[in-house]
Amino acid sequence: MRHFDHRDGELHAEDVPLSRIAAEVGTPVYVYSSATLERHYRVFADSFGGLDTLVAYSVKANSNIAVLQTLARLGAGADVVSGGELARALIAGIPGERIVFSGVGKTRDEMSAALEADIHVFNVESLPELRVLDDVAQSMGRRAPVAFRVNPDVSAGGHEKISTGKKENKFGIAWDRAESAYAEAACLPGIEVVGVDVHIGSQIDDLAPFEAAIRKVRGLIERLRTQGHDIRLFDIGGGLGIHYGDDNRMPPPPSDYGQLVRRLTADLGVQMVFEPGRMIAGNSGVLLTEVLYVKGGGDREFLIVDAAMNDLLRPALYDAWHAVEPVRLPEPDQASATYDIVGPICESGDTFAKDRMMPAVRAGDLVVFHSAGAYGAAQSSQYNTRPLVPEVMVRGGQYRLIRKRPSVEEMLERERLVDWSN
Repeated sequence: MRHFDHRDGELHAEDVPLSRIAAEVGTPVYVYSSATLERHYRVFADSFGGLDTLVAYSVKANSNIAVLQTLARLGAGADVVSGGELARALIAGIPGERIVFSGVGKTRDEMSAALEADIHVFNVESLPELRVLDDVAQSMGRRAPVAFRVNPDVSAGGHEKISTGKKENKFGIAWDRAESAYAEAACLPGIEVVGVDVHIGSQIDDLAPFEAAIRKVRGLIERLRTQGHDIRLFDIGGGLGIHYGDDNRMPPPPSDYGQLVRRLTADLGVQMVFEPGRMIAGNSGVLLTEVLYVKGGGDREFLIVDAAMNDLLRPALYDAWHAVEPVRLPEPDQASATYDIVGPICESGDTFAKDRMMPAVRAGDLVVFHSAGAYGAAQSSQYNTRPLVPEVMVRGGQYRLIRKRPSVEEMLERERLVDWSN
């Protein structure tokens, strides 16, 4: 359920009209519904009743500290992939014991910070990383809890750039080398082997790849135990998709996913760790933007909005589809039009949609890009010296600014002119 609906002819976020946010904060602006965030977390977490679980929200999906705080209050953990994300999670109130550190390129400083925070587990992705982690842990007089991320060579994900479980992807330990990696880890004094990790992709709309991966990892866990390893954690990653409103089939609900996981792992005697990101945050947010111009272009019309690819990169990066609609409901006799929806960036790739049919709009009208709560603001940049887009969170009839829009002066004050005369 999404808490964005029309009232009196205007789209609201919960009880707040989006036109009010546009008038008071400006556009473009991300708007998040706290009720949607909370509901999606609860629906996901409740799907695994009867299992020992840790739901470690994937911070990279939406890393705003207010979003993390909202989830922390519900008991969420965090899956982080950098020292910066670790700091965000801790500031937001997620304790180290509920934090999982993933990623292929952890630095010594990041490892040290994670050990100081007493995180739950490191998901290690290579033997060189393992050896560095062992060295860092020994230098601190600690043992690092470790799960190897293994690559099961299971293909999943809606786009080649978000498939992570195939043997040609950069992630994880090759399947045929996993057992030897665990044997080496068991000999390192700074390492404590605790589990197995797998992540096969993102925006997955079918349970079959999950079942294939779980069955393979279950067999690996059983073999590792016979080899003397105390495997008590199984991190299955994230990847369950959401519906963006396009023609792709509807992903399975969390309840079906939970039933699958319980059926395959209930007797395994492990803590199940999940890393949902998009599933929690995706449909909790919209990008609100204003129409600047409607431009005729020969055989097509361009709808030029004040949001751009630096604000929402997914269409340019992944050919991603987002539903677009006006904030004001069209009149019953209002005509429709077909647009290429584009932004002001000086790139042909700054295109949100092509040949998109929607109610006709004019300059000054407000429109929203739906399902923009994940990988929207988190991937935004200041390309073309455009200020980072602000973020707003709504609760009932109130809203709060949770990331301000910097001025150009604030953006430039971090840079320096140089004087080579001396």
